[in-house]
Amino acid sequence: MATYNAELDREGPGLLLRDIVRGEDAQIAAVVAVIAEVAPDILLLQRFDYDHDLIALSAFVDTLREAGIDYPHLFALPPNSGVATGLDMDGNGRLGEARDTQGYGDFSGQGGMALLSHYPIDDVGVRDFTTLLWKDFPGALLPMMDGAPFPSPEAQEVQRLSSVGHWDVPVVLPGGTRLHLLSWHGTTPVFDGEEDRNGRRNHDETVFWAGYLDGILAEPAPDAPFIVLGDANLDPIDGDGRGEAIWALLAHPLLHDPEPQSDGGAQAANQGGINARQRGDPAFDTADWPDTGGKPGNMRVDYVLPSRDQEVVASGVFWPASGPMAEVVAIASRHRMVWVDIQLP
Repeated sequence: MATYNAELDREGPGLLLRDIVRGEDAQIAAVVAVIAEVAPDILLLQRFDYDHDLIALSAFVDTLREAGIDYPHLFALPPNSGVATGLDMDGNGRLGEARDTQGYGDFSGQGGMALLSHYPIDDVGVRDFTTLLWKDFPGALLPMMDGAPFPSPEAQEVQRLSSVGHWDVPVVLPGGTRLHLLSWHGTTPVFDGEEDRNGRRNHDETVFWAGYLDGILAEPAPDAPFIVLGDANLDPIDGDGRGEAIWALLAHPLLHDPEPQSDGGAQAANQGGINARQRGDPAFDTADWPDTGGKPGNMRVDYVLPSRDQEVVASGVFWPASGPMAEVVAIASRHRMVWVDIQLP
């Protein structure tokens, strides 16, 4: 199985569907090539625009089928991105901007998540935590400024924790075993002020799954095999985020970190810029951001973390160091697909 921030969001509703149907978009073709090459049985996509009837997702799956890989089972729920609040959510004194929505977005549904599977999805058993209010998450690191809730008490009364979503989705494997996919996409922990609103939110979005597994929420943790997967937007060592949040997952006693690696990531560390000052092992990196001009450089931000009762057969970050696919992955997305092969007990 795999997680992949494919960066297929577009600037307006319906534009992704338009680009898929036209069949002329180089980025879409590259994303399709990456998925067809890795061919995961279960794939979680991030930054894929949501529409109510999953029309764009269905069209994308048709394109994948033409490339030789079929996903008969699809799942997506409305994300928080682009959902209007009517309030000033970033404290800049203006209303109606992308930062004033429940999760950054120019329109409702922009940059959602989507699940593609070879195996049936138990829709009835899904738990969706997307509407959980941030203030209701136990131990929430809510932002403050000068001793007052930031940006306002009214904003914190409606602010949801998830910038995109948090899902527990059971997939029914051959033999009847249910594998729970604990899926999320965290906000970037930067682009804010001294109140560290985004950094705090990213922290809580990440530790949400540790809290879920530890039983601090009203809903009990799954009693079947599970995998935490998605884009945390958080590196455990480098960057400006609160790395302790991702360590809470990487070191969780119920989870196993396979430490997926790539030759491409290891070699990309030689690009210079901020990469020369980073402390993490570049072989673990999953995103290739610009290295100069105040940009973060390459980091590990995408994760597939199986529960301890699963045997990890193999894992990797699909980031070829050379060859035709090395150029394809760069065209597709700044992120690289992270995959893990597991053997259930």
